[in-house]
Parts: sequence; structure tokens; C-alpha cells
Amino acid sequence: MKRTDVNSLGEFGLIDHLTRNYQPKQPSTLKGIGDDAAVIDNGKFKTVISTDMLLEGIHFDMMYTPLKHLGYKAVVVNLSDIYAMNAIPKQITVSIAISNRFSVEALDELYEGIYLACEKYNVDLIGGDTTSSLKGLVISVTAIGQGETDKLVYRNKAKAGDILCITGDLGAAYLGLQILEREKQIYLENPDVKPDLEKQDYLVGRLLKPEARGDMIEHFALANLIPTSMMDISDGLASELYHICSQSDVGAFVEEANVPIHPDTEEQAIKFKFDPITCALSGGEDYELLFTIAESDLEKVQYMPNVAIIGEIVKKEDGIMLHTTGGNIHKLTAQGWNHF
Repeated sequence: MKRTDVNSLGEFGLIDHLTRNYQPKQPSTLKGIGDDAAVIDNGKFKTVISTDMLLEGIHFDMMYTPLKHLGYKAVVVNLSDIYAMNAIPKQITVSIAISNRFSVEALDELYEGIYLACEKYNVDLIGGDTTSSLKGLVISVTAIGQGETDKLVYRNKAKAGDILCITGDLGAAYLGLQILEREKQIYLENPDVKPDLEKQDYLVGRLLKPEARGDMIEHFALANLIPTSMMDISDGLASELYHICSQSDVGAFVEEANVPIHPDTEEQAIKFKFDPITCALSGGEDYELLFTIAESDLEKVQYMPNVAIIGEIVKKEDGIMLHTTGGNIHKLTAQGWNHF
């Protein structure tokens, strides 16, 4: 396979190479790649911007993360933040820092994943930056979205009596990570052993190629529903619930039996001798939406696809509690991802 040294192209040559076949689709993108700044016409909408950075060795491991998947995921995790505001992502910028380990062909693969995510979620890549890194790969994505002023949703508006809801299922990405880490260690000890992912495509896929829940924003609009608070689950359900409760000055209770867990997740957790509910509460990287609604809107979510009602918002003095399937009540402990 041909290998082109990135240095042979230079910064702007590399940008031209990676964007040579890309054309913006959004009418609001007045100026994209190629100038000092991007120009976006938002009309009556508010602009919503989110940035996430992914570092090799911290957020991903190149031993089991294909570059195409990494590019896709880097975009999706940022779009998820926009959807968590009940807004629609429109544009992204992508900045990368690369060491001399990465060829032009490797970056082509990375950007193939980026463009695939742009295509699926109908967003435009409008700029970014490239620089060198002494060690490893760094990816920083900024997502820019639009939301109507009276429909934007924040973390600090939950109130006692609100119903606690979640989309999809939890814990799968964490179990996918455990499988890949196990196989990595086996490979390091004996490179001749072929990886065994136990046919757990769902779990591994949830880690390597997550999806943002833009579909739920459409369901909310069709049902004329505006959540009272919302955020995406990147660091674990328990951790995100603590954020909502802290910023809204409320407490919450969660019914263990109602927390959605995929059958593959439950089966693999038991194989690893993990408690499935612990994986669901603290695993992270699920990128589902945790949201609250007013009690009067209960009927709107009862039959909404991929939504589970898992508890209720209560007064702050009642704490943040887990009602177990055994009938016990415990304080819910946030054990999700800690960035530092």
C-alpha cells in the first residue's frame, strides 16, 4: 500500500487533500473551509456550540480502534451534546494533532469516518486546525447547532414531581470495552492468538461506533414535548443524574428494575462476574439521553419508542437514591468516568 508522508503536503496542502471532494450541504453555511473564519447565517435561531477532545491513550486505544470508527465517533460524541440541548447540529470543525506515525493514507481513513458521520447526521465540516504532536493522536471537534429559544433544554430546570426518563439502553459500551481490553492483554502476551470477541458485535459496536440520539429530538417535536431538563450520558447514568440534580437543586430516585439493559449486556456482565446494574449506572459512553418531563406530559412519552421511565425527581433533602429490585433503598453513588 502506498504511503505518503504528511510533510510532503504541508498544512494547507493536507487540508486541501482531505477536503478535496467535500461540498457543504446546509444553506446556512455561507463560508466554510478556506477562509480565516466560517460564516453561519442562523436567522431566528440561537447558535449552540460544543467541543470535545479525544486523546490517544486516554480516550481511545489504537490497538483496537480503527481510524474510520474513531473519526465517526469523534463527530458523534459532539453531536450528542447538541441534541442534549434539544437543538439540531448543523456544522462541525475538526482539529487534529498528529505524530510522525500517521501517514496521509491513515488520515484519509480517519476523515472517511468523519465524513460518514457528517453524511448521516446532515452536518457540514466547515474548518479546523492541524498541528504536530510529539506523541500520539489528538482530535478536537466543535459542533455548532441551532435551537429555537423557547425550545432549548438545560440541566438546571428539573423540579420535584418531574418524571425521569432515558432513551435506549445502558452499559453496553462499557462491556464492549472490557472485551477489547481483555483481548488486548491476551495479544500482548501471545501475538499468535486470534482475538475472540465472543460474537458480541452489539457491545463492541456501542463502544467503537456509537450513535447520537437525534431521532429523539424529532420524536419530541412530533409529540410537542419539551423536556424540563436533559443531558447526554457520556460519563455514566449516575454521574449525569448528579449533574442534573446539583444544577436543578433537587433529588431523585431511580427504580433499578426500570433501568434499560440490553440482553447481551446482561449476559456479558454475568460472564465477567459484574453486576449488570452497576455497568448500566456507571459504565459511560452510552450517549443516550437522560431527561425529565413534567408529570402532565407523561402520556406523551409512555408510548414513545426507545424511552424508559426510570424514576422521579424529588426534593433535594430526599437525596439521590436507588430503589433496588430487592426492595432496598440505597444512596446512588456516581462512579462514572473521571477526566482528571
